[in-house]
Amino acid sequence: MFGQSCSVSVLDEEVVSGIGNNYLNTPTGFNDGVNAVYSTLRDWYGTERGNNFTIFGTDTYQNGADGSHKFINTYDGGFDARSAHAREVWDLLYQGINAANAVIERSVAVEGLSESVRKQRVAEVKVLRAHYYFILTQTYGGVDLRLTETVAPTKAATRASIAEMYAAITKDIEEAIPDLEDKARSSDYGRVTKAVAENMLSIIYLTKATSEAKAADDYSKAETLAKNVINNYGIKLVSDFAQVHQQGNEKNDEVIFSVQYTGDPLTNGGGNNSHVFFLMEYDVLPGMQRDVVNGRPFKRYRPTEFTLNEVFVNRQVDSRYYKTFKDVYYSNKPGVFNTTFDKSKAQVTFALGDTAIFDPGYEMSPAEMAKKPYQVLVPSAYSERVFPALRKHIDGARADRTQFEGTRDYIVYRLAETYLVLAEAQLKQGKTAEATQNVNIVRRRAAWPGKVDQMEITAADMTMDFLIKERERELLGEQKRWFDLKRWGLLVERVKKYNPQAAPNIQDFHVLRPIPQNQIDRVEGGASAFPQNTGY
Repeated sequence: MFGQSCSVSVLDEEVVSGIGNNYLNTPTGFNDGVNAVYSTLRDWYGTERGNNFTIFGTDTYQNGADGSHKFINTYDGGFDARSAHAREVWDLLYQGINAANAVIERSVAVEGLSESVRKQRVAEVKVLRAHYYFILTQTYGGVDLRLTETVAPTKAATRASIAEMYAAITKDIEEAIPDLEDKARSSDYGRVTKAVAENMLSIIYLTKATSEAKAADDYSKAETLAKNVINNYGIKLVSDFAQVHQQGNEKNDEVIFSVQYTGDPLTNGGGNNSHVFFLMEYDVLPGMQRDVVNGRPFKRYRPTEFTLNEVFVNRQVDSRYYKTFKDVYYSNKPGVFNTTFDKSKAQVTFALGDTAIFDPGYEMSPAEMAKKPYQVLVPSAYSERVFPALRKHIDGARADRTQFEGTRDYIVYRLAETYLVLAEAQLKQGKTAEATQNVNIVRRRAAWPGKVDQMEITAADMTMDFLIKERERELLGEQKRWFDLKRWGLLVERVKKYNPQAAPNIQDFHVLRPIPQNQIDRVEGGASAFPQNTGY
């Protein structure tokens, strides 16, 4: 069996991918089958496994004090073929793929469905199938490429080549595009549209261009597709970077595609969990206790010094540092307290709503700190417990301060990234002037009022090193970085240079994750038929 979706009792109960066999052939069942394919997005975006696989072990984030899954950051051997995340990502994505295969194959037999709806839904599902295979390919390399429904347990599986993976991925999306809604966002919000598919395919070609399956026209295809998304659908940047991830504004003009979560516990599944991972331990500090507004702090991801000191520079010109990180905590626990990290004063006294913690993002003299009636958290006091907390995912709409199942939609694609994808594709083709223009569109939006001119770069500034930093200024914490570093062939080099916790252990083979051992064990022929990735 290649995935958990094949282990259901299909022979005894006629269940396919968790959907009743006969029910899937009805219009209602077909629609539920399509929704089941979409639901797999929730197994990756906003989840613990999806965040750990893309945030940890990079140049921009290292581990904080939270004890869970540190081995994914440190590459110390604890992350192996028996690890739960490796198995979960594999099995859950394959469940979505097999559900997609079932929907595509069964679609022709569904009666009472208009041909236009049938074609559109099949197109949506093909794009999602391609997306799941793209995640698997980046994560594990060549995997078992199945494009037909698996209706009974099987022990036959083989690993496709990278070229075969990309051929199937791009074919699915290119075939789907003509039948998708020709708009940015569907009136049935959250569905795959033509803009979503073109945006996804531009990123796929950008990634394929650095793989062993690369073709001479990959960058030009990525450029054309990104331009289509920017020019043809009326998508536009919101005016203020802070508004992009402002709670309640997730359905803004910049969003191209997002994964839908909800405040209804009956339909929210495991929820968007990103709100817990990026927060510092504020809740045990003087004047503070845990609440819904400030979040449930897992203190898992701590920004590296590279992030704070080299990515987020020119902070008096570029607004993104202060709009990305939380700098003020207001007291929700009044009283008199002994200070902790701020030794410029012995005690602090707070009324409800007073500033309890201020993180200026730069060093202040003890004399200057002593004048403040609150604790000042300066960079020299950062630790695995106290550090700049990311604002983007904080969820103040949860029912209580312990709720793990977050309610916010997870933004997968937005226009600012599309401009950066376009710039990268152009830069790789030697179109430096055009790349500069597109990066400047993103940078002008990020400027403090009156500082727009100072934010613009020249063609001389437009290098890959600049773009490597610019992507994180814009996209930090959005499940992009590990895949970016892998695409650029820089994962090992940059982790060794900028992530001190991971530097001693990371090796060349870590550009792939381990194939789950249970996958190898359930294939006839074992490792000889389905070999493990090198190093695991």
